[in-house]
Amino acid sequence: MMMSIYRTMTRLGTPLIRFYLSTRLKMGKECRLRFTERLGEASIARPEGLLAWVHAASVGESLSMLPLIERLRVEHSEWKILVTTGTITSATIMSERLPDGAFHQFIPVDQVEYIHKFFNHWKPNLVLWTESEFWPNLICYTSALNVPMVLLNGRISNKSFKNWKFFPGLIKEILSAFSLCLGQSDWDVLRLSMLGATNSKSVGNLKFATPPLTANQKDLSELSFLIGQRPRWLASSTHKGDEEIVGRIHKNIKTTQPKILSIIVPRHPIRGPEIAKTLEKMGLNVTLRSSNTPINTNTDIYIADTFGELGLLYRLVQIVYIGKSLVSVGGQNPLEAARLDCAILFGPRMDNFLEITKKLIKNNACIEIYDESELLKTIKRLLEAPEECNKLAKSAKQVTEEQSSVLDAVLHELQPFLTRGL
Repeated sequence: MMMSIYRTMTRLGTPLIRFYLSTRLKMGKECRLRFTERLGEASIARPEGLLAWVHAASVGESLSMLPLIERLRVEHSEWKILVTTGTITSATIMSERLPDGAFHQFIPVDQVEYIHKFFNHWKPNLVLWTESEFWPNLICYTSALNVPMVLLNGRISNKSFKNWKFFPGLIKEILSAFSLCLGQSDWDVLRLSMLGATNSKSVGNLKFATPPLTANQKDLSELSFLIGQRPRWLASSTHKGDEEIVGRIHKNIKTTQPKILSIIVPRHPIRGPEIAKTLEKMGLNVTLRSSNTPINTNTDIYIADTFGELGLLYRLVQIVYIGKSLVSVGGQNPLEAARLDCAILFGPRMDNFLEITKKLIKNNACIEIYDESELLKTIKRLLEAPEECNKLAKSAKQVTEEQSSVLDAVLHELQPFLTRGL
């Protein structure tokens, strides 16, 4: 019943969908050169032979799939791999890092007309869906074609679990379309089963199999030289509200450490100029990386409003605050900082990474703070305590190595789907 209503609404709402997409295009949130991919129109030819379609919503999800995609291409080279995501940043990263035989397209909007075009061209033989972005039309359309689907690294947050309980029939139809659901944790498996998954288990979290983020060595040397011995810290994957906190903390620390440098890496780089204006109104000197203006001795805040450089920036600092964990709900992936020898701080709202944060806290591999005042005090202390930073970083790196065999376990579960019909 709910599925029929949803399908009808998306069909009748086509003009609104087109208007929404055109608005995003004007705002720079859609790729102009590849915009028609969002309407289901392919921009490249389908390769011959077997094709696995991997969908990952954005940057974090797609990065966690890279090791799996690389292993699939080595161990099952008969399979070509189509990777879809929905953001410009993830598309940029995938185009740079996907192995031969794997390629990227933007996910079509969840409207049957667009989906039909997409499937008519690509005709995937296997679909691997990641985490928690469940598009009802896409998933049910795939199921109706009897294309096997597997949910990888499935995650059901507290908020999602509560919301889906208002639509039990819809989520049951979605989850029952998957031949196998692999949850990130036993808790996710329980929730998947309660919501309607018929075959679910956990063999680990693929985020633990992701290699360290890369960095351009020339850029790293240049930035290291420009920053010199200045004390510094970094706020990662920030959202609206995080940056004002950074500004106030910077001004406070500067009274006792006048050379302090605060680095902001916004989750959405397009917000860089907006963030700069906000901080300049606070009386701070701001340098935007996108402007190619080098850091100088007067720079208070360095805004890294560029794509795919988090690995570079983590290598410059010891102290990292994870954004979206104080002013908003959800947090961001702390394992990326943990792999690069950073002391990690985050707020209490890490709902999207609960199991990971629990492991970090249990192993004394991070510091959880509860408000801006505590964040200020903690950063001040760590700036004067490199030994404590090193201890936190070492413990965090050990946590990242905890599930080193997860990739093998996932590949084992996929084996029947990869060899079926060969």
